Amino acid sequence: MPKISSPKYSQSMKQKYAKLGYQYIVNNILTFLLLPFMLTILILILQLSPNEVLSFYNSISFTSLPSICSLFVIIYVSTYYFMSRPRTIYLVDYACFRPPNMFRAPSASFVEHAQLILPTEPKSVRFQMKMLERSGLGEETALPPAIHYIPPTPTMVLAREEAELVIFSIMDSLLEKTRLNPKFIDILIVNCSLFSPTPSLSAMLINKYKLRSNIKSFNLSGMGCSAGLISIDLARDLLQHYPNSNAVVISTEIITPNSYLGKERSMLLPNCLFRMGGAAIFLSNRKSDQRRAKYRLVHVVRTHKGADDKSFRCVQQQEDPEGKVGINLCIDLMQVAGEALKSNITTIGPLVLPASEQLLFLLTFIRRKIFKKNSKPYVPDFKLAFEHFCIHAGGRAVIDELQKSLQLSAEHVEASRMTLYRFGNTSSSSLWYEMSYIEAKGRMKKGDRIWQIAFGSGFKCNSAVWKCNRTIKTPVTHSPWADCIDRYPVDIPDVVKL
Repeated sequence: MPKISSPKYSQSMKQKYAKLGYQYIVNNILTFLLLPFMLTILILILQLSPNEVLSFYNSISFTSLPSICSLFVIIYVSTYYFMSRPRTIYLVDYACFRPPNMFRAPSASFVEHAQLILPTEPKSVRFQMKMLERSGLGEETALPPAIHYIPPTPTMVLAREEAELVIFSIMDSLLEKTRLNPKFIDILIVNCSLFSPTPSLSAMLINKYKLRSNIKSFNLSGMGCSAGLISIDLARDLLQHYPNSNAVVISTEIITPNSYLGKERSMLLPNCLFRMGGAAIFLSNRKSDQRRAKYRLVHVVRTHKGADDKSFRCVQQQEDPEGKVGINLCIDLMQVAGEALKSNITTIGPLVLPASEQLLFLLTFIRRKIFKKNSKPYVPDFKLAFEHFCIHAGGRAVIDELQKSLQLSAEHVEASRMTLYRFGNTSSSSLWYEMSYIEAKGRMKKGDRIWQIAFGSGFKCNSAVWKCNRTIKTPVTHSPWADCIDRYPVDIPDVVKL
């Protein structure tokens, strides 16, 4: 093989090794500072004779009262530390919904249905076809039966049937995987943004599985695609308060009552992206669950930009001029998401980035503020902090923008793209399909760090950081990718002509 000796290549290699050396020195600065000090002490000790060591020991006098007081202080401080430190939250296991094959919504069928439902609106049909061609969705995504009807029948009865199918399926799978007795569930949290019936979905679960009367149950609605991480944050706070407890979190979005049947383009886009899905997550703070747990929760960082009017209105459920209800996606959505991401990164960066990256960020920030105000801000290398990235599969544009902003490789966003392709935008549960993809590929090793990033109406950007507790062996049982993982990744063209 010919030897590469171009000046540009040599310079890039020098810069690479210089940066690696800088990172090694800065990240281990305490070791470098303490090592000479410890070596000096060790040399001085070795130079002492046995008589000198014995003389030094005898010169230290102990009295009973100071010894007792010192012992009391040590015990008190140790007890306070162990009692007050945050409890470790473990993710024991989770389950994702696998839609039946008969619910598949191939692109050709979707377009044909749109033509039959909107026969007098060819422009609206062409718009949906154009969006579907560029959406990044494959041919195996699923829609509930009510949306397959012509015209769609978004009744309360059919919405409840979809909710029962999705939620009971993932709950049954979770109970089987974890061997959990429903009677032993302490905390139950359900999040579903756009379908909030009475009795609630959490009450539906309590009735189905005959859960305890003193269970602490919560039902979150209207919080968008980032509600899954909000539920995780709520579960974490509750588990910090209640020792020796566990929590089950259900994240889903019910599609049946939310299909838009009008002609407003900004409200037709969700029809092309959102599909059936759901996930059930089992969390615990019990030491007995440590060995079997898959992950340990490290951080949850939430950013809410709702104080800004543009951010608040960029994703909104509303009526069109004809009185038909749908989700309106503002043209400024990606700009708003970018601003929310910057705020979230500013908070999470100091928690996860190595010292070398934090120092570079600080120096660049000072330079921009004092000397060159127009210079580009330094984007920290989050690949040094995480092995895996789970970016909310909200759409191709979302994944593209985050890959560019965070300077990620194609492999880093592979799980997000394949989840969007295979299952579509499943709202708050999409992060768990992505986590399951990484597991099914055999890439999740003990000690790996995972960054989950989700966006939601309001406008919110939420992050969760997990650390893998044990190497996940393949094949993964009850995985939504179990029978198809060998086919992925697939090449997804920029445009798929229909």
